[in-house]
Formats: sequence, C-alpha cells, structure tokens
Amino acid sequence: MTDPESKKNNHLPPNLVANLQNVLAGRRAGGGNGDGGEVDSKPAAEEDLRVPSSSSAPAADAAAAASAAAADGSKKPVVLVTNADGIGSPGLTLLVEALVREGQSDVHVCAPDSDKSVSGHSITLHQTVAATSADIKGATAFEISGSPADCVSLALSGALFSWSKPTLVISGINKGSNCGHHAFYSGAVAGAREALVCGVPSLVISLNWKKDKSQESDFKDAVDVCLPLINAALGDIEKGTFPKNCLLNIEIPTAPSANQGFKLTRQSLWRYTSSWQAVSANRHPAAGQFMSMHQSLGIQLAQLGRDASAAGAARRTGAQRKIVEIESVASAGKSEQREVLKKYFRLEFLEKEQEAMDDDFDFRALEEGFVTVTPLYLELQVEPEIQALASDWLAAVLKGVEEAPVADV
Repeated sequence: MTDPESKKNNHLPPNLVANLQNVLAGRRAGGGNGDGGEVDSKPAAEEDLRVPSSSSAPAADAAAAASAAAADGSKKPVVLVTNADGIGSPGLTLLVEALVREGQSDVHVCAPDSDKSVSGHSITLHQTVAATSADIKGATAFEISGSPADCVSLALSGALFSWSKPTLVISGINKGSNCGHHAFYSGAVAGAREALVCGVPSLVISLNWKKDKSQESDFKDAVDVCLPLINAALGDIEKGTFPKNCLLNIEIPTAPSANQGFKLTRQSLWRYTSSWQAVSANRHPAAGQFMSMHQSLGIQLAQLGRDASAAGAARRTGAQRKIVEIESVASAGKSEQREVLKKYFRLEFLEKEQEAMDDDFDFRALEEGFVTVTPLYLELQVEPEIQALASDWLAAVLKGVEEAPVADV
C-alpha cells in the first residue's frame, strides 16, 4: 500500500495496510500487481493464510486437522457469525459451512430469524427477544427475533453462549452493497459495529447483488474471495496487530470470480435516493411497490398480509364511529370537533446517478470490480476548520442569549 493515493489517507491505520494486504500479497500466488493499493486475488491456488491445509482441501483432510487440534488440547479461536438477511440466507449458510470445513475456528452463529436489512443500529428494549436453536452442521447456532445489533449484543453478553468475547465477529455474507452513507441504514454494518462497541474485532462482508444479473451461486464465489481476508484477520488478531479502532467493511463485486483484486478504500458519500409514495388505505398498491432489494418474498407477503389486516380493521372501525379530535372548548361550553386526516405512505430506495469520485472511494472501486476493504470508525474525524466554525457559531449563540432582554411576566 505505497501508492500516492494511499499515502494521502493518513487516517487509515498503517498496521491494516502492513499486516492484512501485505499478507495477501505475499501468500497468494502471483503476489501483488505492482499498484501498491491493489492486490491480485485471482490465483489458481486457494491457500489458507495461516495453516498448510487450504480451503479447497477435501473435507476429510479438514476434519482430520480439526481432530488433531482437539486431540492436542489446543484452543481454537471462536468466530461469531451474524448477518442482516436472516439466518436462512445463502450468504451466511455458505460462509459458515466453509469456516466449519476449514476446521480452524470454533464457529457460532447468532442471526435474525428473518430479513432485518435496513434496520440500522436498532435494539430491542423492554421487550422479550426469543432465541431459538438452529441446525447448521458443525456450528452452534441460534436464530433471534431481534435486530442484527440485538444478535451481537446478546451473543457477547454471556447470557446465550458460555463465552462473552469471541476472537472475531463476522456479519455476512450480506446481499447488497453497504457503500457510502448506506452504512448508516445497514443492519449488517450495525451488527459489526455493535461488536466494535464491545471491543471485539469485526468484519462486515457484502456482495454487490444486482437484480437480473446476480445469482445464488455468486455467494459461493464470494466465500472463496473473502476467506483469505478472514484468515489474515484471525492471524493478525492472534499476533495483536489487527486494527483495534475500526471495523472493516468488505464489499465483493457483482462477479466475485472475475474481481480485479483487493483495494483499500475510503467511505464515500454515495447513497440511494429516498422515495416516499402515497398509497391508498382502501386498496393495496401493486406488489412491485412493496419490493425492496433487501427484502425476501416471504417478508413482502407477510407485509401485504399485515397491511390488509390493518386496512380492514380501519374500515370496520370507521364504519362504527368517526375519528375525532377535541380542537378547543367554545365559550358556550360545547366542544369543537374535526375529523382526523390519515394518510398512508411507503418508502423505497431508488438508484441515482452518482457524481464523479476518486478511485480510492468504496463505491467507485466496487463498481470497477475491486474487492474493497474500507475501515469504518466509531470516532468521527472532525476537521479543524469545522471545529472552529462550530465554536464560533456556539459563541455567537451564547452571546445573543446573554444580551437578549428579559420579557416582563
């Protein structure tokens, strides 16, 4: 990572560059491509970065290695896997199967029982959250009725598992990009962020899914692409050289097997356009209006059913009585009433044309076919100029408050 663009990113942790990307460059066949910030990720060999056995070795070899590790009493690192798409999603299932097959970690799963994409960092407070055991071969798994942040918080609490601090938390592999400002809406990013809040290293991994172009088999290729990064992270955590002040947002391009290499990037300003559509209370919009790139068909149908029940209840209630509000009490003592106007809206995210951005921004690099690795921080970096402007503004406000005349009571 010695290219000029990387040198400008002084806020990026240098050990991330030195220990993650250089490991990939040195261990993967063909090494780096000479561009500094980009590393070739398309060798024929699928070498594991920590042990001689590879991710492409036969299952029997992986099982033998796991048995040998257990026999000599060595303790495997604990990896917690969560996501936002739901525990039954192919991205999570294929990733967990690969981690179990490698046999280098003790895999636990704590993921939502349904699609919780675009849920942000919501948590469930003062309400019961159900945890139900799930059958994922080789892993200890639970599906949770709460959000991704709930899943990680519960898993790290010590109330669900016998441990409270795994070696690494992985949120993924999620369906859909979390570049730019969409990271603030993303339930997937929130799962990894919750781990970081609790002091546990974390990765969020997403596949840049595109309608009419992507297919479920792409998740298998995405697993092959990200395994070296996961193994490198585990190795660096063990050595104490993994970044402690950020999570890594890993975005895999739409065609994972044809990726252009790994690239360290910065979070861009990219985001979807919010589109609120008015809908009728007496009829349901076309099914397409309910579609969201992050929602499964089951969730859509469930939402339709809930909307139908709500609309039916509203009609029945309206037939029995009018909804009224007390506006005021007239001098004669009679209440003035008016009907309440109730409207219905539905939010959709729409793609929008993006402005030109530098090559080292996540969205641009992802669209160019790179596997992007973007550090996301809890501490927001405030420029000195912005800090000074905010200070001047606050001083002016306080001065105005002090000079304001006191009103007579």
